[in-house]
Amino acid sequence: MPVGVPKLPYDIPEDEEATWVDLYNRLYRERALFLFKSLSPETANQIVGLMIFLNIDDCTQEQFLFINSTGGGVMHGLAVHNAVNFVLPDVHTLCLGLAASMAAFILAGGSQTKRIAFPNSRVMIHQPTSAFIKGYLEEVLMDTDLVLKLREEIANFFVQRSHKPFWVVFEDLERDAFLSPEEAKVYGIVDSIGLEGLEGLEGLEGLEGLTRIVNSRRRDSIELDSIRFASIGHDA
Repeated sequence: MPVGVPKLPYDIPEDEEATWVDLYNRLYRERALFLFKSLSPETANQIVGLMIFLNIDDCTQEQFLFINSTGGGVMHGLAVHNAVNFVLPDVHTLCLGLAASMAAFILAGGSQTKRIAFPNSRVMIHQPTSAFIKGYLEEVLMDTDLVLKLREEIANFFVQRSHKPFWVVFEDLERDAFLSPEEAKVYGIVDSIGLEGLEGLEGLEGLEGLTRIVNSRRRDSIELDSIRFASIGHDA
């Protein structure tokens, strides 16, 4: 049975006492977003909704999208990718574990110079597949045509990022291609590796917010038994 999501105190100016919110809600308030599941309609809609809300709330604070995902639906990945490019502030994309398939596409779509792959992480790229190739011949042909167009769009995007010839990228997408952080950097999917990509970011309000969370927890020295847990579990 999952233990649930830890709750942390959050100070609201109008309230005398701190309000307890779940961990992820607290991190969202500091512009930290997470793609830790496969891309489904629910996952994509949640991330897109949060990015747009945070953009409306304060369009001057940069956002941080942490990625550890095996990918998922092509259209769901395109929705998140479009949201990353739609919001006004820069969006940092950070690969913590695995960024595969459309998750790699989202990783590469972050703001230039602000795409990071941490050591020991992996990036995997391949051609899109379809879950709808079945039924009558005309429907199969129409769906196949859509998949080929999507593949061409994705290939053209990686061509822009990697500055490689189209035929090279097209062949690289033929099969699963696993890239180390160094290889992903050479390919143009990320700009830096590990903590070197966070140098010089001390002035960012979003990063300061994340630091404040850690420092405040150290100052308060909250004991483990004082942390409240949400009733809804967070699955891996």
